[in-house]
Amino acid sequence: MHLFNQLIRPLNTFVKRSVVHFLCAVCVGYMFPSSQSAAFADELVEYKVKAAFIYNFIAFTQWPADTGQTLNLCIYGKDYFDDEIDKLQNRSVNNHQIKVIRTDSIEQLQDCQAIFFSKSVREKLPALLDVIRNKPVLTLADSPGAATQGVAINMALSNEKIVFEINLREARSSGLNISARLLSLAVKVYQ
Repeated sequence: MHLFNQLIRPLNTFVKRSVVHFLCAVCVGYMFPSSQSAAFADELVEYKVKAAFIYNFIAFTQWPADTGQTLNLCIYGKDYFDDEIDKLQNRSVNNHQIKVIRTDSIEQLQDCQAIFFSKSVREKLPALLDVIRNKPVLTLADSPGAATQGVAINMALSNEKIVFEINLREARSSGLNISARLLSLAVKVYQ
């Protein structure tokens, strides 16, 4: 038995070391992807909430009387919403039905009643806004400074909450009326 224990002891140490190395490798291997997954999950939750905000922004906006039955909600630039924004497809709001359209075509922006400009197109924002200036289009974004550049409603993440600012001057020059209830919830209103 003593001989057996002497043979097993080095093997036992080798096995223990192997198991420890394996567990360390597994932990390191899963630690980094899981932090990326957590960041991805946080972004999905953020954009799920932003999709709900967009629905409410549309609900608290009044378009001119000659606006058709369908409100085309266009997503311009990289789509961070995944399928969350698709949940608005065919939803009814104020006698209008929402149609979600993803586009990278500047020409197609003319057919939109609401446009969400992704933060991926932040550098092009002034030129894009010129294409639809003074048309009844609710412009939305989530880029720093977008409201001062002419976007009607800009969202931001602050202390893990979505907040928004409204450029009322731009909305009105586009022929849109934004509800006083929505205005009262904004962190800043540009007049």
